[in-house]
Amino acid sequence: MLVYEYVSNGSLFEVLHPEHHASHLPLQARLTIAEQAAEALAYLHSATTRPITHGAVKSHNILLDDDLSAKVSDFEASHLVPVDEEEFIAFVQGALGYLDPECMQTHRLTDRSDVYSFGVLLLELITGKKAIYTDTAGKKRSLATSFLVKMKEQRLRDILDGKMVVEGGEQLLGEVAAIAMECLSMKGEERPSMKEVAERLHSLRRFR
Repeated sequence: MLVYEYVSNGSLFEVLHPEHHASHLPLQARLTIAEQAAEALAYLHSATTRPITHGAVKSHNILLDDDLSAKVSDFEASHLVPVDEEEFIAFVQGALGYLDPECMQTHRLTDRSDVYSFGVLLLELITGKKAIYTDTAGKKRSLATSFLVKMKEQRLRDILDGKMVVEGGEQLLGEVAAIAMECLSMKGEERPSMKEVAERLHSLRRFR
């Protein structure tokens, strides 16, 4: 039998994307949640000789307690991706918007796959958009793809959550975006480790 700690505030997804109103989660809380989640994943990757891969890093699996402290949950995917074609399709559908592009080719998850997914999570925090969101024309879009396009066009502000810009300033959000950009590198070997991500987020919060 597994026993789980009760988390009164549900998932980060529910807090960021409520059905009937805008999210009231302040920027400082978002940065704290990001740092705590990054630290948990960094520990997971370094606690054993062979890194343990979470495999399902997304806002649905970041749970928040009374104090909005982050708990990383759902380690069911911390195994090799299913090789059976039908199972693999189901796996991909469950990870839409978060899945490491390399996994589509190799059918394998690594610790750097978690880093990619965490990059998408960071984007949710600074844009307020879902990993797969609906644009103003009613079309489904990949948040990661939209973000990379905006960064290339040097139009980051177009995709940022306006309330977060007011709270923290465009420079701070730009620094978070820079971390996300590295996490979303197409090649896993070019992505930072979760330990490096956690340290950089800590520095941002400390010197804010």
